[in-house]
Amino acid sequence: MAVNANFIVKVSDAKLMDVQKALEQAGVKVRSIIEVFKEDSGAQDPQKQG
Repeated sequence: MAVNANFIVKVSDAKLMDVQKALEQAGVKVRSIIEVFKEDSGAQDPQKQG
């Protein structure tokens, strides 16, 4: 029995279709991808600060 799971993936300099292709090439069946937020490329990642 297949298990459905939801993940959040943060990427830099990637298009939605690039992410989908990479996941499918890794053997991951992609049901859907939804872009929920896009920020200016000049913004810093809060995890890299400090």
